[in-house]
Order: sequence, then C-alpha cells, then structure tokens
Amino acid sequence: MSALTGERCVACRRDAPTVTDDELSELTPHVPEWELVEVDGVKRLRRRFAFADFAQALAFTDRVGSAAEQEGHHPALLTEWGGVTVEWWTHKIRGLHRNDFVMAAKTDDLFAQA
Repeated sequence: MSALTGERCVACRRDAPTVTDDELSELTPHVPEWELVEVDGVKRLRRRFAFADFAQALAFTDRVGSAAEQEGHHPALLTEWGGVTVEWWTHKIRGLHRNDFVMAAKTDDLFAQA
C-alpha cells in the first residue's frame, strides 16, 4: 500500500500547475505499475488491470467509479472482456496533478482487494 492512499484529493482550479519534474520523480515510485503516456499533448497515468472475465472487470470498474465519485476526481475507464484500462489526469489543467497519483494508488489498492 502506498502512502498516497491515505490522502484526499484537493479541489483543483484551472490555474493550478501541473506536477514538476521533481514532483514526478517523487510521486512515480508510489505507483510503479503505471505508465506515463501522452495523448494529444496531455500527460496521463495509464494502467491495464487483468481479470478472468467481463463480470470481474465490470465489478472493478464500478469500484473505481465509486472511489472517483467520492473524491470528485474522475478517470477514463475502458472496460472489456478480461481487463480494465484506467487513465488518470486532471482535465482542468490538461496534465498531471498530485490528485492523479493519489487516485492511481487508490486504484491499485482496489485491485489488490479484488
């Protein structure tokens, strides 16, 4: 379990800065299974979670969705037979915020509980 899982997401304003390179270096080890990707110039965290069937994938999607609603921070979710791909980034600032790393760590914990 990551130390980040105990943190709550903070409301993010449009003028909030994206994480710096130093912050990226500090936060990335907390979510080692996640890859840093760039889509249309926007950095995101992405991870694919494997499941035995669609029902398990859908149940996990529901758990991630509930956690996202609770925190007020929402991912992109692709649910398909055998897996769920989750992407975290902060839409308002078109990049990564500490909240994204917090939610990636919480997503890892939800997977560990599955």
